[in-house]
Amino acid sequence: MSLTGHRHERIAEEILHEVSAMLVGELRDPRVNANVTVTEVRVEPGLKKARVFVTIEGTPEEKSVTLDGLTAAAGYIRHELVGRIQMRRSPEIQFHLDTTVETARRIDELLRQVRPADSAAARPSFAMPKKAAEKI
Repeated sequence: MSLTGHRHERIAEEILHEVSAMLVGELRDPRVNANVTVTEVRVEPGLKKARVFVTIEGTPEEKSVTLDGLTAAAGYIRHELVGRIQMRRSPEIQFHLDTTVETARRIDELLRQVRPADSAAARPSFAMPKKAAEKI
């Protein structure tokens, strides 16, 4: 595939870097705290929309408030991206809470609970049967 076929992927990477930089110190909204991390950006091939996935540490209420603050700042972020990425038009920014880390932790916890109970029962016996041992 040509380079133009991957343009939306390159732009998604640039948006990830620039939004991460803005979250570190440029956004003055008190709802957006320092516990926000951009994990992934997906840009549609037509470059009309960009979905920015973020992880937010804190209680569910704090996550909701922070996500509201990010949504409110989406217009400012979009305006800033036009100059930084040097595009005529920046895609519409939509923020989404990324729960993959929490889901992975929960799955890992469940697997740890299941392993001790199943380890003795599921462990295959590698001992040779007595009849087979006598033949050797």
